[in-house]
Amino acid sequence: MNLPNRLNRDITIEAPRDLVFQFFTDTPHWAAWWGAGSTIDPRPGGKVYIRHPNGVEVSGEVLEVAVPERIVFTYGYASGAPIGPGQSRVTIHLDESAAGTRLRLAHDFADAAARDQHVQGWRFQLSLFSNVVANELHAGAAGLVDAWFDAWAEPDDSARRATLDRIAAPGVRFRDQYSLLDGLDDLSAHIAGALRFMPGMRLKRDGNVRHCQGTVLVNWVAVSPDGQQRGGGANVFVFGADRRILSVAGFWNPASA
Repeated sequence: MNLPNRLNRDITIEAPRDLVFQFFTDTPHWAAWWGAGSTIDPRPGGKVYIRHPNGVEVSGEVLEVAVPERIVFTYGYASGAPIGPGQSRVTIHLDESAAGTRLRLAHDFADAAARDQHVQGWRFQLSLFSNVVANELHAGAAGLVDAWFDAWAEPDDSARRATLDRIAAPGVRFRDQYSLLDGLDDLSAHIAGALRFMPGMRLKRDGNVRHCQGTVLVNWVAVSPDGQQRGGGANVFVFGADRRILSVAGFWNPASA
């Protein structure tokens, strides 16, 4: 095929490359970001089928697969417009990066006008893609948040540090109006100090977590040993590609500050 017009799109997804690649080679993962009913047969000559939520159908054929680095397939619309089946080629390459995975997409077309029609489509579709990857990676975010709050009530230094080592990165950062902390040593010592001044106080998650691409918003309440609520606020957690907490920013409710 003579396809001289190329659309390029590069994004960084904060997830391991092996996980990211599953969304190109496993039909349930493929359908999660394209639409229910979409399928892929991940071998040269295998069928690519996409059914968008609005009913638009795309078909193609896998040309190359190199797990977990590269997949190439043809792409075109069942209706024939703006391009028919087999009339364009998509190449997706995954590189490992410090933040997770660098995705490089190239979509080659015969016609420049058809290329330009797909610029916003790929911007939108790869945003959905990044979200579904992150949602799978951080499906356990609520449990990690609860463990974080439990650590703030743990009086035993060794037990508290073991929990923090499991759920947070060594260089974890914590900021609120009473804290400016960097690293697990600083964090654990700060918690110990807080427990001396507020013995028996517990932080608890209030409601479900809200997650978007590795950033988690959580409401919380502070409860005293007598069961009374003594304060509340919200935390913003940032998770890394290894599922551990990279940073936390805390906001106290005005009436609690």
